[in-house]
Amino acid sequence: MKIRGQRECKDCGTRWAYYETGSVECPSCGSLRSVGVEDDRTLHTATPRSLDLTPARDELEEGTPLRQVAESAADIAREFTRGYGFIDAGALQPLSDRYLAAMELRHVGSELSRHRAVDEPEEYYLLSLLQGDVSERPGPDAVPDSLRAARGLAYATAIEAYRADLRQYLEEHPDPNVTDVLGPLDTHIKRVQALDGAVPPEDAEVLVVVARELWRYLTEDDEAALVNAQDRLRRLSE
Repeated sequence: MKIRGQRECKDCGTRWAYYETGSVECPSCGSLRSVGVEDDRTLHTATPRSLDLTPARDELEEGTPLRQVAESAADIAREFTRGYGFIDAGALQPLSDRYLAAMELRHVGSELSRHRAVDEPEEYYLLSLLQGDVSERPGPDAVPDSLRAARGLAYATAIEAYRADLRQYLEEHPDPNVTDVLGPLDTHIKRVQALDGAVPPEDAEVLVVVARELWRYLTEDDEAALVNAQDRLRRLSE
């Protein structure tokens, strides 16, 4: 949506940047009576948020059953990813590892919370998502066979959300050159979703790379990135 980034409290006169708080509530007095003070509106979908996995990690330390820990982690990740935006004050942001890791934890945690028993590879993988640096992701080779579908569906869901913001961005910054990438990308997303994520992790990773190459082309005018994205999707379709 388009917003006026600078706001002013009608009660105490404080001015602040909506981009930083994501709220119309005055940071000084708490009043909800505020107005935008800029003439122009800027496309903005991002909201300030952090991924705090401490509650799930504490449950793990306390010896809570792993299925319950998985459910708690999924709930935290679900809240983090819900309504996540990729346009910050008009600037398109890349598809980050932090968001992808959170989306995967959301799907993997939900999947394992429904398992009657969690085997050793599944447990190790969940712990790698839960205890590792949330700005990093395990590589495709690390995914247990039983969780490949969860990863595939997580990535398809993440890229679909990114694609929605990308569509808004392109309405403001039209570029016909990306058509040859967006069409096949949408097709592959739908294919992964139709298969409930049951695709090789390497294929899901290709879609992530393509989304990032689109970002590089659109924000850095990197024409080689656009060509690479087209080539990756063509090879994925063969």
